[in-house]
Amino acid sequence: MSPTYEQSAEVLCKHGSFYTCSDHYNPGHLVPHKWENCFTLDKDSWGYRRTASLNDYITIQELLKEVVTTVSTGGNVLINTGPTAYGKIAPIMEERLRQMGSWLNVNGEAIYSSVPWKYQNDTLNKDVWYTTSKDGKLVYASLLVWPTDSTTVLLGAPIPTCNTKVTILGREKAINWRPSEQTSGIILDISDIKAYSLPNDWIWVFKLENIDVK
Repeated sequence: MSPTYEQSAEVLCKHGSFYTCSDHYNPGHLVPHKWENCFTLDKDSWGYRRTASLNDYITIQELLKEVVTTVSTGGNVLINTGPTAYGKIAPIMEERLRQMGSWLNVNGEAIYSSVPWKYQNDTLNKDVWYTTSKDGKLVYASLLVWPTDSTTVLLGAPIPTCNTKVTILGREKAINWRPSEQTSGIILDISDIKAYSLPNDWIWVFKLENIDVK
């Protein structure tokens, strides 16, 4: 006998190694217990729909944003791809998974080997989300949108030291930076970084070494 709605409600978000609260559950802040964000590549269905159009599928930017914000806030990601009756997935779903794999090949360090930092979303820059290495020595700042009208990126949460080093994952050259004079934090100089030289096309991860961890 399958559980009733009332019985399921008693279990959701209360039991298990990962709390499952609802589809597309993403609280946007750190949750004390490990939790899971279950979502689909098709915005409206967990199964395969022959009538689905291109706009019915989430973009790679939307997919990676879900991954980054979920991991930043202590969650686990479960991504559904509804197969056809023949056990195959639609080419658009395959493309999304391959794009995500390509991104993780460059930026996986900030996802697989990380834990939530003391800050999740940046204090001043809403487009930046953080994770940290398990030993707490490295901080990863994931930038959701690359600025097109500015030559700098402001990170309000990290406090730099004289030994701070900043790089972009997938790019060895260090980034020039300066302490913010008007607010706390650090200002990254991206004036010499051309779009074509970026290691990937969506969501860029700054790796910060030797920052003040107090």
